[in-house]
Amino acid sequence: MGNLPGVLALPRMLRHLAATGEGLPPDGAVEVDGPDAALRGTLVAARSGTWEPAAELLARTRTAHDWDLRGEYSATLAELALHHTGWLDDWRRERPGDPDLALVAADLAIDHAWEIRTGARARHVSREQFQAFRAVLRDAEPVLRTAADLNPGDPVPWRIHIALAMGLGAPREMFDEYLARGREAHPHDVGLHARAVQYLAKKWYGSHTEMFEFAESAAAAAPEGAPLRGLPLHAVTEYALDHEAGIGKGPVAWSRIEGHVDAGLELSAAFEPGDRQAAGFRNHLALALIRSGREADALEVFRLIGTDARTFPWAYMGDAREIFLLMRQGVRVHVARRTPYFGGSVPAPAVAGPSGVAGTEAAAAPPAAMAVALAGAPSGDVREAILIIGTTMRLAPAPGGGTFVETAPSADPPGRRKGVRGTLLGEGGLPQLARTFSRGEKWPVLVAVKEGADYTLHLYRDGRLLAAHAWWTDPAEMPTQEEAAERATALAAAYGVTDHRPLTAVLRGTGDPRRHLDEAFAALELPPLPAGFGHRAEPLAEVPGARLVERRTFFRALKESLSSGNDDASGGELPPLT
Repeated sequence: MGNLPGVLALPRMLRHLAATGEGLPPDGAVEVDGPDAALRGTLVAARSGTWEPAAELLARTRTAHDWDLRGEYSATLAELALHHTGWLDDWRRERPGDPDLALVAADLAIDHAWEIRTGARARHVSREQFQAFRAVLRDAEPVLRTAADLNPGDPVPWRIHIALAMGLGAPREMFDEYLARGREAHPHDVGLHARAVQYLAKKWYGSHTEMFEFAESAAAAAPEGAPLRGLPLHAVTEYALDHEAGIGKGPVAWSRIEGHVDAGLELSAAFEPGDRQAAGFRNHLALALIRSGREADALEVFRLIGTDARTFPWAYMGDAREIFLLMRQGVRVHVARRTPYFGGSVPAPAVAGPSGVAGTEAAAAPPAAMAVALAGAPSGDVREAILIIGTTMRLAPAPGGGTFVETAPSADPPGRRKGVRGTLLGEGGLPQLARTFSRGEKWPVLVAVKEGADYTLHLYRDGRLLAAHAWWTDPAEMPTQEEAAERATALAAAYGVTDHRPLTAVLRGTGDPRRHLDEAFAALELPPLPAGFGHRAEPLAEVPGARLVERRTFFRALKESLSSGNDDASGGELPPLT
């Protein structure tokens, strides 16, 4: 029978995968360290050269003693200033002694150093990088002292000092002093203690034992229900980087790890879904649950996280957003595979409130994304490629010999109109469908997506994503010149356009996103998108010559795909599913 467990697991996965997506926001809505509304507006102003909103925003956090927000705002503004410095220079000229300016300058000084070193492990950093890294950190010391002097009673400068101590390999006495000073300002500051956990990790200057003891002690001293109670989950993440999960797999007792995970679930239940403070420890909790083989619990935590992914823990494994989405999708597949085909169902989203009592209610579906793809092949070739998809699609001829493609859930019979979420192999929307049906093909597929007010482009060939770009309504998300040029080069190469510079300018546009999308198609010498795209669903329905390719069962779709082009497929035999 070959790989019988795999044969049996596939139908279960296909039957239940769509249900695991209930309560989860679409991939396009997920942000890493996404700013709140106040900070988002400030970033827009700063990018346009106006510093006053940043000064006012940080002054409010200082007056309110809102140290968590203050640390978040300062770090994000410093990150922006790495590549957009004009607004910060103007602020410095106008208010040289501003304590809030000094705080951003301190964060920026550390960021400059880490941009040189990168976040790679020490063995992957060159000697020259280390020398430059430490030289920049030494130059930063007076900048950090100024921030601390101008901000008495503020723990944030001492969090930044601990980052300095980590980079310089400062004596332990200096770390102890910085931590003590920060705790004097605020004994339960999450950012300060999270940075201390990193310092005490074995890969830096501590040990597993010392790191866990510190995290457990700080959590126990925090008020009941405070976010700092989740600090041991940060330690679990650091430990997981070096040791496999399970009893006897590392120097820390597995029961101790599991105890922190269970405590994290209890703490999470005290916060509302989507709570920004809880997101800090919930992202660590999700990874800890995955590592413990508790995918069903991890799925619920991903639902509670919503769109609020964080840099850590995911950045330890690669691009933070990519890893977050990959882990989330992997959890869904595991849950679907383990749900019995008959009589089994995926648990509906549980909504936890401040009482800690979880209830079940229907999750509000996010607004459906609108998407159209342009495949660089005639309709007949595209039809053969999409047979395996297992969802109803609509094809329309495009000028120049290509084919426009869209999903057509409205054409499904009543009772089967599930859209892309109900497809067999189309989980993830039209971009994922394009990834699937482009496999094995030499022609490109360019997918345009509207989600909310934002527009994105995805270029696929042979199942691989070659380039992706988003025009956000927020100008603060504009890519750098280098990022835009890299994407434009990949897009231009796919369509034989020799000069990528006009497209690069379009990709850095900060005006109307839809206009920039049309300009991108024109720069690539592609036909314009069909009328109605972005304004109504299924715009290809009104295009002359459009035709449907109806959804099929998985086995029928597979058989037709394998036998297409074969004059006598009736005697063919399907290969075994493994």
